[in-house]
Amino acid sequence: MTQRAPEALVVGLLTDDGLPGQLAGRIAEGLPARLARDLGEETTWRVEHETQSLPLNEEGDIPMLALAEERRAEHGWDLLVLVTDLPRRSGTVPIASDYNVDHGVAMVSLPALGALRLRGRVSRLVVHLVRHLVARRTAKEADPPRGILDRLRDLVAPTRHVRGRGAADEHLALVGLRGRVRLLAGMIRDNRPWRLVPNLAGATAAAAATAAYGIITTSFWKLAEALPALRLAGITVLAILLMAGWLMVHNHLWDSPSGHLDRRKAVLYNASTALTLSIGVACMYAILFGLALVASIVLVEGMYFGQVLGHPAGPASYLKLVWLAASVGIVAGALGSSVEDEERVRRATYSRREQERQQGNRERAEESDGDD
Repeated sequence: MTQRAPEALVVGLLTDDGLPGQLAGRIAEGLPARLARDLGEETTWRVEHETQSLPLNEEGDIPMLALAEERRAEHGWDLLVLVTDLPRRSGTVPIASDYNVDHGVAMVSLPALGALRLRGRVSRLVVHLVRHLVARRTAKEADPPRGILDRLRDLVAPTRHVRGRGAADEHLALVGLRGRVRLLAGMIRDNRPWRLVPNLAGATAAAAATAAYGIITTSFWKLAEALPALRLAGITVLAILLMAGWLMVHNHLWDSPSGHLDRRKAVLYNASTALTLSIGVACMYAILFGLALVASIVLVEGMYFGQVLGHPAGPASYLKLVWLAASVGIVAGALGSSVEDEERVRRATYSRREQERQQGNRERAEESDGDD
């Protein structure tokens, strides 16, 4: 009896550039073996990866079905999995992925996977989606039987399968507080808040100059020594929040909802922007603190410092001086940020995909105003 040759299927990974492309490049080589292990060795798998800027339609979403029709025919792919860094929703529910069996296409939204262990999560989710896409072809169960431990994990998991809307057969939705927190963490990770420091040259210069002035001013020495650590900590937190708030308001980064359904989305985006800015400013503060500490050790002579304070100056005195000087410097940095170009701040705050979404929203708002 002749043994039937295994079926060969080609999976195309089409990803946004940036983080999605980097992650797909890391998992693409090992995916064929993982697909064969998890979906059965009667099928041979080949995975091809391509990175580009995935287009957005008029609604600001990625046209999943149109891309599937175009790219599968162009490359000869049997299945297509799209990976984007754009947060996605079904109505008011944030989703991590969805798929359409008839068109052989699925999509993964990276922000919904959180900020940690992205490589493993993406790999598992791609295999999960391919299982659904080939279930009809192979007559296999889309989701294999699960044991008691797996079911217990499902009860506390931040995701649920929900019926699809629009082009999707089914969505993997984020639910509950854990799901919202994971999405928010993923959006902040995608915005890369540490990029804020090198893109705010004016603010950084103003903060450094103010901190340097504080280090060499004797009235600062006495004030820093008189303040308790708890109050200094409060000043630091307040300074970071003030600068983050100023950046958000002055550069028009606040997202206003245009309707009832957009209210939750606006809250999520505003929370993401506020936390991105706060983390970015905190990074600036940490760098400023380190530089100011070095400068204080070099510039402030210990015996003279002690004479001004009225007691020997130890490490704690230097730390409190730098603590106050850096906090006041951050407040001055908020004023220095006023000279920064608004688009430069947006580039430092949002991912490229978010910049496109923001630009599309502004253009549609301008068109709507023009029609009125």
